[in-house]
Order: sequence, then structure tokens, then C-alpha cells
Amino acid sequence: QVQLVESGGGLVQAGGSLRLSCAYSGRTFRNYHMGWFRQAPGKEREFVAAVSWAIGGSTYYADSVKGRFAISRDNAKNTVYLEMNKLKPEDTAVYYCAAVQRAGAGWDNALDAWGQGTLVTVSS
Repeated sequence: QVQLVESGGGLVQAGGSLRLSCAYSGRTFRNYHMGWFRQAPGKEREFVAAVSWAIGGSTYYADSVKGRFAISRDNAKNTVYLEMNKLKPEDTAVYYCAAVQRAGAGWDNALDAWGQGTLVTVSS
């Protein structure tokens, strides 16, 4: 059974930084892209970033976070990270990680499994 455990959220002032982590287990994630989504209050879940399996592989970002966020993964530790800089109040959301796959022009949850998420709150 797939398990995803996100951590690292918290309260930060606008302009600040946070680093999220997601430990995944329960099956092999080899060759899967890993990604982050977020869901703000009253809004639908949206794609944030994705990283391919290969070390130093491709990364993908939503336009709203490009240049501010950086995704990476450590396959030996089964962990994916999201470094968030220059945070804005509109980044406030619960952040989720997942194995992801391309879905048209966007991204989908590849294994239909979500963690509990980690809350990021950015104050103005």
C-alpha cells in the first residue's frame, strides 16, 4: 500500500522560505515522476511542481511558482522535497505530494494515493 507522509509546513511571513519533505513507501516508485499539489481554502487542488525519476532529471513548475520554488528528490531516501522561496500570501494552502503522470497539458495523480498534506500559511 502506497504511503506518503508530508512535513515541513508552518507559518511564515511573506517573502520567507520553507522546505517541504515527502517520504514515500509501500511500493517501488522507480520510473515515476514525483510531484507536489496544493489546495487553498475554497479552491480545487492544483499542480505545483514535478520531478522525473532520473538524478538531475527534468523539473516542471506551475507558472505561479516558477522562479520561486524548486523541487528535488533523493531516490535513495525515497523522499521528494519542495524548496519554497519568496513566499506570498496566495501560496497559503495544504500541500500534498504524489506520484504523478502527464494528463493532457497538466498532471494527474498516477497512483491515486494522497498523503495527509502539510499546511503552509503565509502572512502578509
